[in-house]
Amino acid sequence: MSDMTAAPSPFSPADRPQLGLRERKKIKTREAIRTSMYALVKEQGYDATTIEQIAERAEVSPSTVFRYFPTKEDIVLTDEFDPLIKEELHARPADEPWMDTLRYVIHKAVRLGFHDDLDMARLRTHLMVQVPAVRSRMMESMSVTGTMLCEAIGERTGRDPESLEVRVYAMALIGSLMETSLYWAETGYRDDFKDLVERTLDVMEYGLPGGRP
Repeated sequence: MSDMTAAPSPFSPADRPQLGLRERKKIKTREAIRTSMYALVKEQGYDATTIEQIAERAEVSPSTVFRYFPTKEDIVLTDEFDPLIKEELHARPADEPWMDTLRYVIHKAVRLGFHDDLDMARLRTHLMVQVPAVRSRMMESMSVTGTMLCEAIGERTGRDPESLEVRVYAMALIGSLMETSLYWAETGYRDDFKDLVERTLDVMEYGLPGGRP
């Protein structure tokens, strides 16, 4: 994802055979827009980067950029992994313990997200920490992912996806992963992100170490 000529990841949703040509083209366009924005941000900073510049670099029109991403912040935050996570949750064995399923799916999403370019993952989390507009939009977008996760949990466990318990659990999980990303950036990327995710899931499963706040 670091430049327009980079080969797509072999794990990229754009290359998954079950997707139609039209959907693959849409995903490739989104990837081109994201790649262009990250390249420009690395060159000149977030605030100086405009939608017009992004469109020119991606060889699309500004209206196309806005059609895929309503705001500049959405280019930073939007990815292709929500449908993948939902699909992977469906695919796990029905009798597998829930936390085993969750760990498998979350770790797979992390591997996919980091496969193309670790530098881009670092830049993305850096923007989450440093740019208030990105962080604010991230909070807003959590509700969309939360709805998807509630539905997936409901289908996977037989619980009511609109129940308080499922909604609380889903948003707690999303919030914990968001904080993991922010922590990773705020501490200078000194830890392996996969290890941080494992620690996060341990807290979700067992609570705080020692059993007290």
